[in-house]
Amino acid sequence: MSQVILIKYNTFDFMDQLLEQIRACDVCQNFLPFPPRPIIQASVNSRVVIIGQAPGQKVNQCGIHWDDLSGNELRRWLGVEKEQFYNKELFALIPMGFCYPGKSKSGDLPPRAECAPLWHQKLLSNMHEIRLTLLVGQYSQQCYLKEKYSGSITENVRNYQDFLPNFLPLVHPSPRNKIWHKKNPWFETDVLPKLQGIVAGVIG
Repeated sequence: MSQVILIKYNTFDFMDQLLEQIRACDVCQNFLPFPPRPIIQASVNSRVVIIGQAPGQKVNQCGIHWDDLSGNELRRWLGVEKEQFYNKELFALIPMGFCYPGKSKSGDLPPRAECAPLWHQKLLSNMHEIRLTLLVGQYSQQCYLKEKYSGSITENVRNYQDFLPNFLPLVHPSPRNKIWHKKNPWFETDVLPKLQGIVAGVIG
């Protein structure tokens, strides 16, 4: 028994050290509009991993991932309250880029390409309770679905059952996507009830 406990504590210690390293990362500092501020939430016990794009400017300022209109919509989709969402034992929030990348003419710039290869595998390999990974937006879907990525977020989301039980692709919950939702009402009527049921079963 003592050996098992020792291994568990060492795992916790390693995760704490890894998160400290990520939050101190400045690899991209010469390419960012503001000083690096990596934003992440994770635990060795996290059950649901949400892999999104990158923090927006508002999130960069407050330091709390998904603390914006997109986050409100995402929590509605999942059927969870903030208290549950920000419980790291339930949800890990691991973006493709940990820092706010800046703006382009049409919105935020893509996540910095350095983050995911540098940190994701180290994180995920030490998280042994993962039951579901939500892939929010094209960048996470391209990275994790690999050859199964259809090239269309709409088709990935429509065919979400093809990727279960490990992954479930989602469109980004940004207010900018209102037109997409009007064109694809099946997302609200067909996908969201299934998503909420799966999440409820996973987080208990």
